[in-house]
Amino acid sequence: MLDFILNGKKCTSQLPPQSRLLDVLREEFGLHAPKEGCGEGECGACAVLVDGMLWNSCITPLANVQGKSVLTLEGFRDTEKYKLLEQCFGEAGAVQCGFCTPGMIMAAEALLRKNPHPQEDEIREAISGNLCRCTGYNMIIAAVRMAAEKGAGLW
Repeated sequence: MLDFILNGKKCTSQLPPQSRLLDVLREEFGLHAPKEGCGEGECGACAVLVDGMLWNSCITPLANVQGKSVLTLEGFRDTEKYKLLEQCFGEAGAVQCGFCTPGMIMAAEALLRKNPHPQEDEIREAISGNLCRCTGYNMIIAAVRMAAEKGAGLW
């Protein structure tokens, strides 16, 4: 058994420690915002925050989160920061098919936690582990910049 905090609540997983965190989140806990994209940690569709840092859950063994705090989009969704990011992504046209959006939102949150006033190059670097096939990234960058400007004091 492995214990960790999931979206603010203590939980225990009965799955083997070598299980992928992505599978544990989806199958054992019914959380579907983290998605299987590449399965190799290259696309960011499975991104979650572990102790505030962006991790690809598809390449993270469950054992690596023992005693840590894991935040998925489902746990982030009720916060003011999420509501602002969601609004800004919509206003900037940064959501098209939506497949990458949960990972992009989590990447934006990880960046803004560390740097509430990022420059464009810092935003590009922060989302560089997340692939989007629809937007061309400029609208995503604009959304993160807009959230940073509108969210003064949130992060």
